[in-house]
Amino acid sequence: MQAFETYQTPLSSRYASKEMANLFSSAKRFSTWRMLWLNLAIAEKELGLPISDEAIEQMKNNLELTPEQFEIAAVEEKKRRHDVMAHVHTFGTVAPAAAGIIHLGATSCYVADNADLIFLRTGLTYLIRSLSVLISRLSAFAKEYRALPTLGFTHYQPAQLTTVGKRATLWIQELLWDLRNIKRAREDIGFRGVKGTTGTQASFLTLFDGDHEKVEALDKRVTQLSGFEYAYPKNRRRCPRALASLGATAHKIATDIRLLANLKEIEEPFESTQIGSSAMAYKRNPMRSERVCSLSRHLMVLHQNALMTSSVQWFERTLDDSANRRITLPEAFLTADIVLSTLQNVSEGLVVYPKVIARRIAQELPFMATENIIMAIVKKGGDRQEAHEKNTAAHQVKNLGLENDLIERVRGDAYFDPIKEQLDELLEPASFIGRRRNSESQGAIQSSEKVELNV
Repeated sequence: MQAFETYQTPLSSRYASKEMANLFSSAKRFSTWRMLWLNLAIAEKELGLPISDEAIEQMKNNLELTPEQFEIAAVEEKKRRHDVMAHVHTFGTVAPAAAGIIHLGATSCYVADNADLIFLRTGLTYLIRSLSVLISRLSAFAKEYRALPTLGFTHYQPAQLTTVGKRATLWIQELLWDLRNIKRAREDIGFRGVKGTTGTQASFLTLFDGDHEKVEALDKRVTQLSGFEYAYPKNRRRCPRALASLGATAHKIATDIRLLANLKEIEEPFESTQIGSSAMAYKRNPMRSERVCSLSRHLMVLHQNALMTSSVQWFERTLDDSANRRITLPEAFLTADIVLSTLQNVSEGLVVYPKVIARRIAQELPFMATENIIMAIVKKGGDRQEAHEKNTAAHQVKNLGLENDLIERVRGDAYFDPIKEQLDELLEPASFIGRRRNSESQGAIQSSEKVELNV
């Protein structure tokens, strides 16, 4: 009952995947700190510092915190007002042989910043996997509906025809760019190494009696033990900025689906027991796409928070980023995780209504066909201006609220007798989609097929 009496973020309690929620949990954070302390001790021992095998073994055997250790750490932090030192003390209670060498030569940013880098890289790996799956699902959808004509919109006004599949390739292309950017962000993440606040490594130089080569070897060895190929040469913090772009892409895709749902052309999946509205039983609100839009806006705004925090880091360091990072980084990754999982759910169950799409095309196609009709009659000796004046139905549709009767007028007008046998051909929807079902759509689909899912 106690869990219901305190605030919990819905990002973790309602939406996020278990693995992403675990990645930014307290248990994961503090066990990662212990792993970093272990790696430091191993490297220091290898380079000649007097650290016993027993100390290393006790540290290895106690990387995970028990509930009792969390309680001890909470008491210590309240007393010491310092979370890192509270956990140094707590770790020492279960690894007494190592109590005197835990955190030896390091500063708080050794565990705090390096742990964040580990979380960022792992989180980006999770997102790359999820994004790859989403691209794969949308690619299958685009292939299936590559030849189904649908009304295209510019300015949200009826324009030329496209295809349902071609429209999906617009989404895929944006996601492929996001995938590229996120992969680059992950590849760019290095390790902080064993550098302190100012990055001089002066304390480690003292430990090794002024031996610069040993300090360099320590930096490389801890970096290697922690699973990184290189460490930043200077004190540096990173915040992946590619997630904001992903938020913009997701918002655009979900908005398109919401608008198509209003037109009743495409719907997101709707469960048999799902309730669309508490008041209007007939409604099928696109609630998944609405959730994506809602969270995507949050994801885009978080990027501004990171930029503002980065801009006010004075000289070598200030600490006014700490509380901000504890909120912003987990929220960014949890939000991106939820956005991708929700879009995947939507993409796997999209429902297309070809007859509704065909009806809308039939309503607008006469307007689009006027140029074809005019050109055809001119080729048969007609007058372009006269034909142009005859090809209008706007008054019928807009002022009288009636159906577009332009084609019936053309069929009933003797002026167009020379081309009446061609009308069905001139009005064939497939003739209005150009190359959209062929090579023009292939680029995004083929690129999506190259996406590596095993990341």
